[in-house]
Amino acid sequence: MTRFEVTYLAVEPFLSPLYRQLRRRLARIIAGRRRLEILDIGGRKSHYTIGIAGAVTITDLPRQTDVQRRLHLGVTADMVAATRARRSNIRDIRLDDMTRSSLPDGAFDCAVAVEVLEHIDEDARFVSEVHRVLKPGGAFLMTTPNGDAVANTNPDHRRHYSREQLHGLLAARFDRVEVDYAIRGGVSRRLGLTSWSARHPLRTAVAMAANAVNVVQSAPGRVRHDARGTRHLMAVAWKR
Repeated sequence: MTRFEVTYLAVEPFLSPLYRQLRRRLARIIAGRRRLEILDIGGRKSHYTIGIAGAVTITDLPRQTDVQRRLHLGVTADMVAATRARRSNIRDIRLDDMTRSSLPDGAFDCAVAVEVLEHIDEDARFVSEVHRVLKPGGAFLMTTPNGDAVANTNPDHRRHYSREQLHGLLAARFDRVEVDYAIRGGVSRRLGLTSWSARHPLRTAVAMAANAVNVVQSAPGRVRHDARGTRHLMAVAWKR
């Protein structure tokens, strides 16, 4: 592992609970299997695949528009170079539109898309392409805002899905689908979203402590059926 990866894993207990839960779910999906091919769609720096025993391919769109720049969407050449230098399990980073992907059929054991689907106009086509590039028995792990509770005020979000809507969209292509509510809202979550900075140690310490609290509040057994008190949906869809 690189120094960056070791440092990241050392502070994992204080990361956002969404990242921690997704990393745990991904680890369970690949547990006991040989080094796998993992596709991270819209992953940018792909922090949630750090330390994962797999060869990771990151795909994303180039950062070109004002909205992308304002919301930190897409990738730049500098981001690609930095990610390659910091990471030991990255196989490839490429520009690719998942609604019209150039990736080959059946190439990946697992695909991950964290807070991506809400940005996609052609969501059914996106899901179909994810299904196409997965191997038989492959899994698609994803998160998106909880449309049962979170109003859509983001200028780049096409829609927010209810749990029922997301299940139906995934089930149209995948053979087995699980959709849970995730991450308790409230003060701890809001404070935990504050960016970390060595120049602002107190602010960083507050954010880390808030994340640790929100991790406990957001334990899946407590929130997976909580439609109104949670901020995200987390889904796993399996290809036969």
